[in-house]
Amino acid sequence: MRPRNLIVPFFALAGLVLVPWTVWLTFNLPSHHETADWRTVWAGFDIAEASALIAVAVSALRRSPWLEVAAAIAGTLLCTDAWFDITLEAGGKHMVSSIVEAAVVELPLAAICFWVARDSERALARAMPSWRRAALRAFAEPSSRSD
Repeated sequence: MRPRNLIVPFFALAGLVLVPWTVWLTFNLPSHHETADWRTVWAGFDIAEASALIAVAVSALRRSPWLEVAAAIAGTLLCTDAWFDITLEAGGKHMVSSIVEAAVVELPLAAICFWVARDSERALARAMPSWRRAALRAFAEPSSRSD
């Protein structure tokens, strides 16, 4: 069996195994946990988020094929940030500001990132010089001459 044929069953199994694990965690993790590394966790996460957003900008500027990946990562990190901001502040004094930040900044920016990821191939092709597009089309099309 080719490795490509293993992708679907592997990821389907991984997702299915995660369901009972999540149920187990739901009932067994403590409802309250304190850590001395709270600032480090959030600072590290924000550095990752900033790095992903900068990678989107650099990839777009350079018309890099990595734009799609960078935008998908940035969008995912922004959604994760919104999720944790809201859920970790549930019932707290900063709940309203967490919801507003998610609704006005993080989730709209994530949507833009996902749109860029979805549309990047077409946008990059349009931004490419016409001679390069023609060369890529010629290279991608099967040869009509017989050898």
